[in-house]
Amino acid sequence: MARDWLKGAKPSYDIVVVGSGLAGMTAANLLSRLGHRVLLAEHHYNLGGLATWFKRRGGHVLDISLHGFPCGMIKTFRKYWTREIADSVIRLPGIRFDNPQFKLHTTFDKVDFTCILRERFGIMKEVIDEFFETVRKMNFYDEIVMTTRDLFEKFFPGRKDVWRFLMEPITYANGSTLDDPALTYGIVFSNFMSKGVFTYKGGTDTLIKQMKKELLKNGVDIRTHCLVEKVHVEGGAVRGVRINGRDIACKSVLSNSNILTTIHKLAGDEHFSPEFLDEVGKVRLNNSSCQVYIGVRKGETIDYVGDLLFSSDADEYDTEKILGKNVTSRTFSFYYPSIRPGTNRYSIVASTNARYEDWANLSEEEYEADKKKLIEDTLDSLEKFVPDIRAKVDHLEAATPRTFKRYTLAPGGTSFGTKFEGLKISRDLPKQVAGLFHSGSVGIIMSGWLGAANYGVIVANEVDKFVRSAEPRPPLATISA
Repeated sequence: MARDWLKGAKPSYDIVVVGSGLAGMTAANLLSRLGHRVLLAEHHYNLGGLATWFKRRGGHVLDISLHGFPCGMIKTFRKYWTREIADSVIRLPGIRFDNPQFKLHTTFDKVDFTCILRERFGIMKEVIDEFFETVRKMNFYDEIVMTTRDLFEKFFPGRKDVWRFLMEPITYANGSTLDDPALTYGIVFSNFMSKGVFTYKGGTDTLIKQMKKELLKNGVDIRTHCLVEKVHVEGGAVRGVRINGRDIACKSVLSNSNILTTIHKLAGDEHFSPEFLDEVGKVRLNNSSCQVYIGVRKGETIDYVGDLLFSSDADEYDTEKILGKNVTSRTFSFYYPSIRPGTNRYSIVASTNARYEDWANLSEEEYEADKKKLIEDTLDSLEKFVPDIRAKVDHLEAATPRTFKRYTLAPGGTSFGTKFEGLKISRDLPKQVAGLFHSGSVGIIMSGWLGAANYGVIVANEVDKFVRSAEPRPPLATISA
């Protein structure tokens, strides 16, 4: 007999949060703290969205996605989670670039970048200072006046080496390109430049387990293996949801699902104005990713070669090459025993940006062959920095855009949500359907750990205001499909 994952669930809640990415979990935690009855529904067996992990035979614990985020995450953890979680954030001091244009190490903060731009690239201090001041002032309310390409041309005309130094890490962080609005670059870059790159001591598994503990303590009803199939809308307002075939009433839904899935599949186009749907049709999905997970055999060690390594064989920064199936550029995240104290284990995760369409229509035989090639090419690249890596590993595994689509249900397997225009659609959702809110990776700037968590806070406050001001409605005996 199949397990009832909704056993004991209430017939109604104040708010249902769809999906447990960092935005969904942070919103659920805050809303429960504010006194609301919150159901957090996650279709997967793990919480965290792409901020999660998996285990494999041999004692391997492998994190998904890059393990670096800005120092602002400390404040977000402390204010909206716990001091214990905030105090477990540690800095990653060794960020490394290796490509045909330059090879360098950096602490990845404003002071060190200023020094490198002056001494290595020969940029005048006045230009550097004005550049940093320009990007520091950017925020998502700004009018779009230039692309990142325009920004770089203004301050560093023709300096493709400088562009690469400034741009390549942000492309890996949120999928942005030179032709996206400059503010999508400036906001994220400035966040990192504050104090550098940080990670969670104990690994993502420890973080998510601590978050789950806090959610339960605050009264959130967490349900995994629970797929939200439909958001019920009546009279222009949310009335409930259908989860695993069961209807549950609620006053508001906060979707941490992809914005296009939320509109077209969960709510349904019939509940939105034609003008709004026209704008929705213009929203472009951001790109996806490939990853190779490298588990080092118990008892083996690897020398310290840096914490994050941006490696490329391409002659210069090129979005097409970064996204290409014939990989020229990848990021290596090195996990040393200090990241998971007490385990004395090492692992490495290699990440590349990718296009879903390059993987979507392969036959199973082609797909498996291409995954194997991805792994072998990754090891070939890694051997430059860890020469004996092949002799030290006992687990190798690849994830592709098809993998991410299967586990996240995101269209196109997108790892970074949507391009910038998706942000306005996300913000305008409750103007179309009362009580329907969205918080997830949209607009590029709301991607990544810090952007997602803070967007969860922003939207949670709006949901709180809506629920407190909403007029009571008679309960529905049966919620119609």
